[in-house]
Amino acid sequence: MLNSLFQIEENGTSVRTEVTAGCTTFLTMAYIIFVQPAVLSGLMFEMNTGVDFGAVTTATCLSAALATLIMGLHARYPIALAPGMGQNMFFVLGAIPVAAAAGFAEPWRAALGAVFVAGMLFLALSVTGLRQQLLDAVSPSMKRGIAVGIGLYIAFIGLSNAGVVVGDPSATVKLNPAFVSPDLLVFFVGLVVGAVCHARRIAGSIIWGIVAALAVTIGMRAIVFVLPESVAASPAFSESMLMTRFRLADGIFSLPPSIAPTFLKMDVLAAFSLSMLPVVLIFLFMDVFDTAGTLIAVSEQAELTKDGKLPRANRAMMSDAVGSAAGACLGTSTVTSFIESIAGVEAGGKTGLTAVVVALLFLLALFFSPVVAMVGSYPPITAPALLLVGTMMVKNVLDIEWSDRSESIPAVITLMGIPFLFSIGDGIAFGLLIYPAVKALAGKKADVRWSMWVLAVLLVAYFVFVRSKI
Repeated sequence: MLNSLFQIEENGTSVRTEVTAGCTTFLTMAYIIFVQPAVLSGLMFEMNTGVDFGAVTTATCLSAALATLIMGLHARYPIALAPGMGQNMFFVLGAIPVAAAAGFAEPWRAALGAVFVAGMLFLALSVTGLRQQLLDAVSPSMKRGIAVGIGLYIAFIGLSNAGVVVGDPSATVKLNPAFVSPDLLVFFVGLVVGAVCHARRIAGSIIWGIVAALAVTIGMRAIVFVLPESVAASPAFSESMLMTRFRLADGIFSLPPSIAPTFLKMDVLAAFSLSMLPVVLIFLFMDVFDTAGTLIAVSEQAELTKDGKLPRANRAMMSDAVGSAAGACLGTSTVTSFIESIAGVEAGGKTGLTAVVVALLFLLALFFSPVVAMVGSYPPITAPALLLVGTMMVKNVLDIEWSDRSESIPAVITLMGIPFLFSIGDGIAFGLLIYPAVKALAGKKADVRWSMWVLAVLLVAYFVFVRSKI
C-alpha cells in the first residue's frame, strides 16, 4: 500500500529509509515547538502580546502536522512545514505594532488576519499561475539579501535574549559586563553543543543544543540552593533570569493545552485596512520566497527535478498556502517549508512518506507541553537556536551578484536595514524602494518589472501614511 501510494521502489528508497529520514527532519526542526510559543506570546521579549502561550504551542504542532501531511500526501515530497523563523519575528515586532498604531483593540488578532489573507493570496497565486510574476518581481540578489538580513536579525535577537548584549546609552548595545552570570553560561553551553553537533553533521544539532542548555539550567538551579547565602544573594545570581523566570515543569506528559484562546480569532477585516496592507504583502513575499527557495534546494538535493523542472510544484506551493491559512485559523504565524528538510533528504528521504512521518511526530509532541512551557520560560535555553538559525541563513550572502553593483548595493542595503532598523518589514520595504530607483538611474530600467514599480508605490504610501504614525 505504502509503495503504491508513494512510489517508494520507483524512487529507489524503502519504508525504513523514509521513516528514518522523517525522524531526522523532525529532529532538525523540532526547536520551533519551543521557540514559537515563546516568540508569539511575547515571553521571549519580556512583553505580553495577548497571545496565549499554551494555545500557540498546540497551534504550532497542529498547523505543522496539517501542512506537512498535505505536502506528503498531495504533493508527495519529503518536505516538512511549520511556522517559520523570521515570519514569527515580523509577526510580533512588525505586524502587531502596526496594528496597534492603527488603533485595533487587539492587535494580535489583526496580525493573524494578515497572515490568513496572505495565505489565501498565496493560494490564489498558486492556482492562477501569478505566483511566477511575484517571484520574478524581486531579483535573486535581493531575495538573498533579504534572507541574510533576516538571519542577522534573528541572530541579534538570540544574543539579546541570552543577555550577551545589553543596552547602552553611548553605544546602543554593548557586551554584558556580567560575563560570569548563570544566564550566559547556559547560553554558551547550548551554543557550543549545538554548533559542534552541526559541524559534525549530527542530526538534530539545534535540539541537542537546547537539551544541553536545559540540563545545565536544571543543574544550576539545584546548585544555587546549596551555595553560600552570600553567593546566592549576589546580583549575578539573584537578578539573573535563571532565578526570576525559569519554572521547572511539574511533569513531562499532559494533554495538549486548549487552543480556544486563539482558534478562529483572526480579524480578517482588519487585514484589508490601508494600514495592514503592507503587512499582508510582506507576509506574502516572505512565504513565497521561503517556499520557492526551499523547494529548489530540497528537490535538487533529492534529485527530484526533471528537465530542469520540478513536477507537482504547484501542489507543493498549494500545500504551503493552505498551511499558512490554516495556521492563522488555529492561531499561529505563517507556516512555511523548512530548509531543514534537506537533513531528511541527506538521510535518504525521497517521497512523501518522509513528510507523513514528520507530521505524526508533531502530533505526538502535543503531549509534551509541560516541557515546552519550561523551556519557553527561560530565554537563554532557546537563544542558541536563534543564533544558529541566523548563521545558517547568512550563507546566502555568497550568492549575491557582486559583479553588478546595481544588484549588490540594494541587496546589501536590505540585509543591513533589517537588523539595523530592527524590523524585518521596514528593512525589506526600504530595500525594495531603493532597488528600482538605483536600477532606473543606473540605466537599467529594463531590469525592473512593472510589478516592482507597483510595489514601490504601495511602499511609499506605507512609509508616508502608516510607518510615520508608529
